[in-house]
Amino acid sequence: MHIIASSETDAILVLLMSEQTPAVRITGLKKTYPADKKQPPVEALKGLDLMIKQGEFLALLGPNGAGKTTTIGILSGLVNKSEGTIEVCGVDVTTHPDKAKSFIGLVPQEMNFDIFEKVINIVVTQAGYYGIPRAQALKKAEEVLKELGLWDKKNAQAQHLSGGMKRRLLIARALVHEPKILLLDEPTAGVDVELRRGMWDFLRKLSASGTTIVLTTHYLEEAELLASRVAIINHGTIIEEGTVKELITKLNFVTLILDTTEPLKDAALVLLRDMNVKKLDENTLELTLSPGQTVNEAIRKIAATGIQIANIRNAGSRLEEIFVNLIKK
Repeated sequence: MHIIASSETDAILVLLMSEQTPAVRITGLKKTYPADKKQPPVEALKGLDLMIKQGEFLALLGPNGAGKTTTIGILSGLVNKSEGTIEVCGVDVTTHPDKAKSFIGLVPQEMNFDIFEKVINIVVTQAGYYGIPRAQALKKAEEVLKELGLWDKKNAQAQHLSGGMKRRLLIARALVHEPKILLLDEPTAGVDVELRRGMWDFLRKLSASGTTIVLTTHYLEEAELLASRVAIINHGTIIEEGTVKELITKLNFVTLILDTTEPLKDAALVLLRDMNVKKLDENTLELTLSPGQTVNEAIRKIAATGIQIANIRNAGSRLEEIFVNLIKK
């Protein structure tokens, strides 16, 4: 590493070389969007605190308007904060914005590239913004485009790519300067299941290589499958965070789907009125176990009414149950 002889730069480099330095440290972050003719001021972030370790894969979850995209925007330097501090690899994004941005690759929600430009040029031009020589940029562009299955489209105009390919092009562009942190704002929105799973494999590989990843997503199974830690944001603050396992242990109920061997009879359901049971269709029940109630106890009580259970399964993602119940608070 080349060290410039200045105390300011040396101090930054010492921080960067420390494995204890968080990839991201956010303290007291606030953002208020000013009033306009259509609406009053909007307080998007209300003192958000969050720390992300180097190499961590964090999923930032929350309903629409919770503050996810605003947080990503401030982290990447596209949105100005109102109050608070953000450090990226030990560098304050306000004091040293260019240095901080060099550590970040951003995959935005919107397709914000020139659709008439060739794929290879979009990636190489992005590298140029970080001072990467063209020969080196071409080599790195080839590497990331091959990794993302886009190399055979390198000379195609971006407008001719499928929706999934355009998403992957955004990721290739974000990675060309080899950032330490990758910010992904709804990266698989509108992507079909097969392509989405392919992107999951790529992100797992990238995370295993040591890249810090921050993912916002509406696909809760995505967070459960990929993230080492989850932070749930609502009304501009973090309301819960921890590993997926830690959050699941906080569930004091379990929801199950029960498939029955025969159509359900109303008379039998009347006998279960003191249980949290809901009829979904003629052969399906939804059962929510209360704290301390076991599956065996519930099934025995249901069987006593004459209802025979053919199959039992979890009702969707356990993480989704946590998410829905937290944002109700």
